[in-house]
Amino acid sequence: MIAQPNPLSVAWSIARARRVKQPSPCGTSGIDSPELAEVLDRLRSRGVRSLVADGDALIGYRNRLEAVDPDALSRSGALAFWINLYNAGALSRAGEAFEQSVETVLRIPGAFDRPWASIAGERLSLNDIEHGKIRRFRDPRIHAALVCGSASCPTLRHEPFGEGLDAELEAQMRSFLANGGASFDPGAGTLRLSRVFLWYGGDFTRPRRMPTWLPARRHDIARSVARWLEPTQAEWVLTASPRVEFALYDWGLACSIA
Repeated sequence: MIAQPNPLSVAWSIARARRVKQPSPCGTSGIDSPELAEVLDRLRSRGVRSLVADGDALIGYRNRLEAVDPDALSRSGALAFWINLYNAGALSRAGEAFEQSVETVLRIPGAFDRPWASIAGERLSLNDIEHGKIRRFRDPRIHAALVCGSASCPTLRHEPFGEGLDAELEAQMRSFLANGGASFDPGAGTLRLSRVFLWYGGDFTRPRRMPTWLPARRHDIARSVARWLEPTQAEWVLTASPRVEFALYDWGLACSIA
């Protein structure tokens, strides 16, 4: 059986991430990510095995970002910075898993808890970056943009996030829901959502309070995500009030890319 996260460890890591500094971007620019773009190109054509050879490229990209103060960037530039940094780390861990012939990134010790980058004087793990930085931008669409090197995580964008961040996040949400994040059974009156929406439902129902800790009601989650569904699907969700279920999460090693 493929390993599953320990719920207590996950809760502790999320709580611990609150100690990191609140993002406070006040600049007017962003940064380019050509190194990550090349890694994504190779991943798209060669699959997860390409990440083993690209380990140094991912480290080099991280090292360049370590010289940047994200608070000197614009809000969108800073959010793109953190998302790209996180995804580079997740890809690095996936490369480690493939090289060690393990079936999931969860078999890599401290995959999400050990330090990945030092930014503006803070040593940050992937959990620190996700829960302490990215979620504090209060945009639930980030949950369709972050990957974890697993079969059930959202499909990677084919290029790094950047200047068109708002449109890119909007497209990611729609793509995630259309390609496995949501499935419909009108006959049975059932809407099945990715387990991501169970874990982070409160971010969608109460985005101004992100990162939220209290669970959200299933009906409220469904209504919150309807805005990113196809019109006929959204109308069915809003009018039929279907029963909401959450799919099992497959932590098997995989990195799909659009």
